[in-house]
Amino acid sequence: MRPYLKYISKQFSRLILLLCALVVINIIIFITSFYKIVNTDYAESSPLQVLSAIQSDCNVSGISDSAKNILNKYNIWAIYLDLEGNVLWDHQAPSDISDKYSINDIAVISKGYLNNYPVFIHTNDDGLLLLGYPKDSYVKLQSNFFSIRAIKRFPIFLLVLLLFDLAIIILIYLRSKNRFISKINPIIEGIESLAAGQPINLEEKGQLSEVAESVNRASYVINRQNEARVNWISGVSHDIRTPLSLILGYSDKIKNQPQVNDEIVKYADIIGQNSIRIKDLVADLNLFSMLEYNMQPLELSHIRISKLLRSFVANKINEGLEDSYSISLEIEPSAEGLELNCNERLIERALSNLVNNSIRHNPNGCDITVELHSNKGKPQIIVTDNGVGISREFAEAQKKPHYFEALDERLDLRHGLGLIIVKQITEAHGGTVDTPEVSTGYNTILSF
Repeated sequence: MRPYLKYISKQFSRLILLLCALVVINIIIFITSFYKIVNTDYAESSPLQVLSAIQSDCNVSGISDSAKNILNKYNIWAIYLDLEGNVLWDHQAPSDISDKYSINDIAVISKGYLNNYPVFIHTNDDGLLLLGYPKDSYVKLQSNFFSIRAIKRFPIFLLVLLLFDLAIIILIYLRSKNRFISKINPIIEGIESLAAGQPINLEEKGQLSEVAESVNRASYVINRQNEARVNWISGVSHDIRTPLSLILGYSDKIKNQPQVNDEIVKYADIIGQNSIRIKDLVADLNLFSMLEYNMQPLELSHIRISKLLRSFVANKINEGLEDSYSISLEIEPSAEGLELNCNERLIERALSNLVNNSIRHNPNGCDITVELHSNKGKPQIIVTDNGVGISREFAEAQKKPHYFEALDERLDLRHGLGLIIVKQITEAHGGTVDTPEVSTGYNTILSF
């Protein structure tokens, strides 16, 4: 999963945990707030506790002083009825309480109320003890009966309801997450493409339209800057080409003059060689800009790599190498028929840069080998030499971005474009470049 998707999932998970924590906190607050009421109304002052405490002290003869103290403490009144419904005695009974009750009255009282006073009854062998509480102190259920089937199903109902609520929360979470990701994903991919130097054009709609518009505007500005840079390089290259051709022409003409002495011929030869270096550098600069900013689509075709390498090595030999240099080709039998969808001219250019590097960095000569291997059915080209190799400082420098690619204002500019063009050509064909450390010489692996 991509890092930003993990971040979004993490944020939504935190939201779910926050909701759960909020529910728990609400339950704690509820329990804390009602603890005092519950502890008071269902503790010593509760009707069952009071009845249990005084029932042995109340009978047809009267009520004990200890029982009266308990009733006074909790503001409770009491009456005692004989089996005929007559009030034998009372304790602080309200004035609207009658002295005689019929069987019908007793039936009504048994439902829990007497003149709107909540009452609680205790039966003795010789009568009834009624405890009365102030109005609006307790609520008693008039129809206090429940279905056994309903009571048995109630826990299952709560569990099903809880699972249903949980499923709804999860569905809302997944839907919200997917909707958010579907909206943010094109923008993230657009920013990643923009970072890779590719122009983008996001659809500007929805709640994130302003963000998409800003990214499109940034892409437009960067693309315009890249086009201006490529046009500037192309223009400068074109302007340099004409005077450079004149310099090369006149240097050759000077060298071929019979009356010119050897020293002037030497100077003319130096001028010609450096003019060729400038010409190659201009060509490298144009190729670099083309690959870096994708200003031209690559013309690809399926090429048999073994055939391409044989042609390349043969051309290098025919160009004429000094006696201190040699170049050979080794092709693994399993790689003989491998093909690559590539631009043949660019692949040859990458190989030429690697071979030229070996020649340039080994002035006393070296043996260069071009190898072709099969790596999981894909072509792998290795260019090696047995020369002086590279210094540790040079190897570390290659790991840093080239100044053309660097974002900081680095002063240690490395003007060589040979290796970076090899890297660009290989990556443009979906490959990778590796330069492993070897004991002698230099080794470059191009894997496609």
